[in-house]
Amino acid sequence: MPETFYRMKRLPPYVIAEVNAMRHAARRDGRDIIDLGMGNPDQPPPQHVIDKLCEVAAKPTAHGYSQSKGIPGLRRAQASYYANRFGVELDPDSEVVVTMGSKEGLASMATAVTAPGDVILAPSPSYPIHTFGFIIAGATIRSVPTTPDARYWQALENAMSFTVPRPTMLVLNYPSNPTAEVVDAEFYQRIVDWAKENKVWLLSDLAYSELYFDGKPTPSIMQAKGAKDVAVEFTSMSKTYSMAGWRMGFAVGNRELISALTRVKSYLDYGAFTPIQAAACAALNGPQDVVEENRQRYQKRRDVMVEAFGRAGWDIPPPPASMFAWAPLPEAFKEMGSLEFSKQLLEKAEVAVAPGVGYGEEGEGFVRIAMVENEQRLRQAARNVKRFLDAR
Repeated sequence: MPETFYRMKRLPPYVIAEVNAMRHAARRDGRDIIDLGMGNPDQPPPQHVIDKLCEVAAKPTAHGYSQSKGIPGLRRAQASYYANRFGVELDPDSEVVVTMGSKEGLASMATAVTAPGDVILAPSPSYPIHTFGFIIAGATIRSVPTTPDARYWQALENAMSFTVPRPTMLVLNYPSNPTAEVVDAEFYQRIVDWAKENKVWLLSDLAYSELYFDGKPTPSIMQAKGAKDVAVEFTSMSKTYSMAGWRMGFAVGNRELISALTRVKSYLDYGAFTPIQAAACAALNGPQDVVEENRQRYQKRRDVMVEAFGRAGWDIPPPPASMFAWAPLPEAFKEMGSLEFSKQLLEKAEVAVAPGVGYGEEGEGFVRIAMVENEQRLRQAARNVKRFLDAR
């Protein structure tokens, strides 16, 4: 009997869990920890969405198995969202599938399309599922930069020229988690053209599509000419509608990839609870005030955080999108490393952040700060940080 299971051997210790464990222990001891580590929205969904959940859940017929690919009305609602937001037409029957959040969708896609030994191109730093979803499925990861500059394109060319076997898939994530970087429509067109030329599938994670700031909407890869030939895009209702715990997401795009994902999901799950899917329909089809309200809420928090932390002695570049800031370690702490810095910040300043190294080797030297506390708490965090920095 093996001492360690095969897939467990391929998964390194989850370093972010170390900080999470310290946070839980501190709170058990009664300490007031300001948690800026996890991207967990602090607002509820709109009331009409909650009302729809309760209404449908009260029906005796609503508690059986649902549809793995999502109820038809929800798939139509997502297709309408793409038409209204991006001007992209989707067939809700063959180009849309409902997922249990974008994270499950990416993991199930990896299971559906990855063969042992396949090489997958994924950004570093990146959200862990972008790499480990494929590693669990048996693939090998070759990292490319997250920043879409000249170095990024050179890395893609090097990967196609020197990697054996040739990469089969490229993962994209803009607005990026953790770096909050964004791209424009021209980037997506160029990457679609590159993918078609090199016979590479594209998986785009657009979970933060509606958390853009300063009046600059984020584009979708599906807007690029020919995108449906090579790309699938994942979105989520978690941040847009403050529905993180509901686990509602979507994959849209290339019919071959959507078909493979749908088939695998039919073996793995029976779909989300029907009342949740009905409530998701209400969110997509109903008043969209909450989307703008959430966008303005996070932009205001961003501005408060950048100003307050800057006065405390920690300069943080203002993120153009998402609910995160990607913050370089203060100069006096650079040699410490992001994990130890995060531990000390929690212990001595009672502020929890996520160490950048938890998002890949290229994340060292940074921490991810989630803007999930109100302005008052962010200013309190800044005061705590100032005392911590001044004591150095």
